[in-house]
Amino acid sequence: MFRCAVILISLSFLAGCAGINGAAPVSGEYVYYYQVETRKPYDEVLDELKSAIAENNFRITAHSRVGKVIRERGDKDFPDFDTIQFCNLTHARTMLKMAPEAIKYMPCNVVMYRRDGKTVVRTHLLPTDSDNPELNRFLETMNQKLKEILDFAVEE
Repeated sequence: MFRCAVILISLSFLAGCAGINGAAPVSGEYVYYYQVETRKPYDEVLDELKSAIAENNFRITAHSRVGKVIRERGDKDFPDFDTIQFCNLTHARTMLKMAPEAIKYMPCNVVMYRRDGKTVVRTHLLPTDSDNPELNRFLETMNQKLKEILDFAVEE
């Protein structure tokens, strides 16, 4: 019973990460994603991703090794799926002073998985089309940092 509950919770979590939970987006908002792929080994990309996050002065606040936990619970052939959440409090403070409602974009989130022999790394980008030009410029800078982190992780 516990095993079934863990699997159901994990699948719900993955569905939410994948954006297939059926929840309607807020009117006027569209989520853009940045995705990169590589043939590098999964664990190597994961290590590089963690390194890039730290090098850019972010702190990892959570790391969910969803695939590994499901394998440990008995599904030995379940593939790797990871989510990493991270934040930089200086950037968070700056953003929240400009727009308190921007809390909904925090923390930054990256997902990783294997597909067709490749390691896929994906993150959502922050919207840059608000009525606040200062916030838009800041979020453009943040999006560039997110892209650089992912690019570093998959660099061959």
